[in-house]
This record gives sequence, structure tokens and C-alpha cells, in this order.
Amino acid sequence: QVRLVESGGRLVQAGGSLRLSCAATGLTVSTSTMGWFRQAPGKEREFVATITWAVGTTYYAESVKGRFTISRDNAENTVHLQMNNLKPEDTAVYYCGQFSAGSMFARSSYENWGQGTQVTVSS
Repeated sequence: QVRLVESGGRLVQAGGSLRLSCAATGLTVSTSTMGWFRQAPGKEREFVATITWAVGTTYYAESVKGRFTISRDNAENTVHLQMNNLKPEDTAVYYCGQFSAGSMFARSSYENWGQGTQVTVSS
């Protein structure tokens, strides 16, 4: 029943900003730990950011810390990823997932992945 739909990805120049959205149905984001991962061509899906249930503590990959912000809109039941000062190395398909068990930083700990949204950062 759970469905996550990512949106907001597009082509943007280096230094620009994007705001990705993850619209959730079948789950409540305020009581679910949610994460953003990304996958570049030829590479494994890697952790980007996560926000915990209840308190809403956030964690980030070192590569995006200070540039990206994960948040949730409980009223809209949506998780966002604000991406500032984008770099070409941020180019990837960005996925939203629901944490199930294990490490919050491991892709295997998440489920119900959306289809992803493409972010392309040009030089």
C-alpha cells in the first residue's frame, strides 16, 4: 500500500538549487524515518540524508553536509530535500525510501523506494 513518489529533479547549472519532494501515501512521515539516497551511473545507491521519526533528527552524508537540507511537511505528508550550491558530482537519480530496520545510513535498511527523480548538474 505504501507508495513514494519523487519529483523536482531537472537540469541545473553548478551553483544552482533544487528542491526535491517525496510524496507519501500509505505511511505517515511524522512517524516514519525517511531517507534520500542517490545513484549515479555505474555506481551504487548511496546515502544522502535521513530524518528520524518523532523528533526529526537529521543526518547527512559528508559530501552534502552544509548544502542539502532534509525536512518533512507533516500536513502534506511529504519529505523534501533542499539542494543548494549544486555540483556536477551531485548528478544522479535521487530516491526516497522508508526506513525499516538496521543502520539509517545503509540502503539495505530502507524499503518502498520511489521511482526516483533525475538531477543533472552541468559544469
